[in-house]
Amino acid sequence: MDFKQELKKYAKIINEELIKYVRTKDCPEGILNASMEYSLMAEGKRLRPILVLKTYQLFKDDYQVAMPYAIAMEMVHNFSLIHDDLPAIDNDDFRRGRLTNHKKFDESTAILAGDALLNNAYMLISKDLLTLNEKKTQAFYEFTNAVDRMIIGEYVDTEFEGKEISKEYLEYMHQNKTGALIKASIRIGAILAGADKESTARLTNYAEKIGLAFQIKDDILSETGDEKVLGKPVGNDRQKGKCTFVTKYGIEKAKEMLAEVTKEAVEQAKFFGDNGEFLKELALYIEYRQK
Repeated sequence: MDFKQELKKYAKIINEELIKYVRTKDCPEGILNASMEYSLMAEGKRLRPILVLKTYQLFKDDYQVAMPYAIAMEMVHNFSLIHDDLPAIDNDDFRRGRLTNHKKFDESTAILAGDALLNNAYMLISKDLLTLNEKKTQAFYEFTNAVDRMIIGEYVDTEFEGKEISKEYLEYMHQNKTGALIKASIRIGAILAGADKESTARLTNYAEKIGLAFQIKDDILSETGDEKVLGKPVGNDRQKGKCTFVTKYGIEKAKEMLAEVTKEAVEQAKFFGDNGEFLKELALYIEYRQK
């Protein structure tokens, strides 16, 4: 398997599905719809929806069953990015090499675009729930719980900006802010496919490890990355007094922590043999990514 080609293949699948939910009809809320499209269709990794589909495919082939949850997850992720960039939270001007939503449009439009994407995600899943079964109900709970935990993590991040934070609170913040949607994406894929308890437990452990790895790597890139590659300024977190794994432990220790959690994630992926190759390669991709 060529991992990068596989990643591109599934990102293309997700993009082709996302475009179906872009509203282009001429209407009074046209600018709001354009604001939603601006963020939803921006260049992104599509990591969370890909994880829903690829985890499902560990057990079953018909990934279209999981598609509504994958797309809803990407909508929620983009809702979170729009709100995260707002002046009242991170006050960022650039994301993915472009103006943030509130800079491209305005603050009120960005807030409502984020709200609309969140609600669109619920609308999408609720439509799928018209054909109700236990797996879908459980998957919906995982989804709603992840959104709740993500919001909690974001609150802790803003609450402790410029303050000392304990190791426990730092991990708690990122387990929720960054890790919750990643963990839910994997668990939803497993639940919808009817994975057994041991497989689900191992996947949950794997998800927790890559969620932590993703955040540690983000913190490292925020200090040492290339602005042109990242598409946003470097050093912003430190300037704003945010507590990150780098400001807490230093670059070298953060790199050691990243290597350790990546190793643990790879070990969990090995349980699935050849089928787990994508998950193994994804963990390594997160460790070595440059954006």
